[in-house]
Amino acid sequence: MESTRQNKIARLIQKDLSNIFQAQTRKTRGVLVSVSIVRVSPDLSVAKAYLSIYPSARAQEILDNINAQAGQIRYELGNLERHQLRIIPELKFFIDDSLDYIENIDNLLKQS
Repeated sequence: MESTRQNKIARLIQKDLSNIFQAQTRKTRGVLVSVSIVRVSPDLSVAKAYLSIYPSARAQEILDNINAQAGQIRYELGNLERHQLRIIPELKFFIDDSLDYIENIDNLLKQS
């Protein structure tokens, strides 16, 4: 069970990561990256961000690029949150494929 502080920090990180990705994806046409959910460890040292990436065909390529830039993203996040957090958590990014899963289930139900 997550504490209230973990939830507040997760929402703050989610909002700021969304702003960072929005600014970065404006430069690249045809790519959309949204932050689905952020989970923060109990000691607030690690934040796992689940990303929904469109187009899903290039999702792994884009995720690899984001993971390569994780240090720069953490630095930008630190600049945004320097007055709210003393230590900026280490960022780990994962693909959130729940929308693809839902679409697959819908297609299977339509076939029956």
